[in-house]
Amino acid sequence: MDKKPRLGEFLKMRRSQLQPADVGLPDFGERRRVPGLRRDELAQLAGVGLSYYTRLEQGLSLNASPEVLDALARALGLDEVERAHLHDLARASRRTGTRRRPAPERAGDTTQQLLGAFGDAPAIVLGRRSDVLAWNRTGHALFAGHLDPHIPDQPDQRPNTARLVFLDAHTRDLYVDWPKKARDVVGKLRLAVGQHPDDPRLAALIGELAMKSAEFATMWSEHRVRKWDLATYRMHHPLVGRMQLNLQTLNVPQEEGLRIVVATADAGTTSAAALCLLAQTGVPTAIPTTRQAGRIETPESPRDGADSRS
Repeated sequence: MDKKPRLGEFLKMRRSQLQPADVGLPDFGERRRVPGLRRDELAQLAGVGLSYYTRLEQGLSLNASPEVLDALARALGLDEVERAHLHDLARASRRTGTRRRPAPERAGDTTQQLLGAFGDAPAIVLGRRSDVLAWNRTGHALFAGHLDPHIPDQPDQRPNTARLVFLDAHTRDLYVDWPKKARDVVGKLRLAVGQHPDDPRLAALIGELAMKSAEFATMWSEHRVRKWDLATYRMHHPLVGRMQLNLQTLNVPQEEGLRIVVATADAGTTSAAALCLLAQTGVPTAIPTTRQAGRIETPESPRDGADSRS
């Protein structure tokens, strides 16, 4: 990945997404040649020189201090996750020489034990690129029951949740709130790029998604970053119908970049009953599918198990 301009791209995009009124500047109704704040306005807000900020945005200056970055973050109204991402991009731009490629990822024995401790609660282990490294039986049934349950054991064949969300028809139909899920996935990948700028497989994944999905390309160009530890999604599963589930993310101790995503439902709801049914039912050897117009269509299941609030 060409990482030197990435800091500038982020600054330019976030600057374009702000209007003078958003940051307390007067707007005299003038017609602007480009959307958002001008460079001189942002530089003034951050208390840095215009020429210096221009070089920073153009990728000609790579030595912004933490104080300058914090000032720019305040001027842009970045939250804590976005501020950390800004610092990650600046560190990446200063790196020189060839760096060692990240080691292959795997879910170790203790991680597998932790995964098993969740019992019937659907759980999956994800790596830094959102590759599925392992899942328990109900995690497989919930998120990818149409795939071989042993596929995470094959490093070159592992499913990737970003690829599934954007390119797999079954997964797209699974999320009633698909746009929300898609933006969360893109935001997480943006964070991963800032933290692992030298990962060629991550770069290849982003290139593939940008080529194959116009929706991904559009969302990627917005430079939004998200780090969600808890998210609620409405889902429609082909076996048990509608559910509203809480997806919680837990970092794996001693395994940098690995995280476990666990799905739960509020007690006493029809979603909780549907999860119990999924755990009891499991996944048939193959969910019948037919291809129509390039999409995989799965048989609809009854929807009378949906939450009234879904």
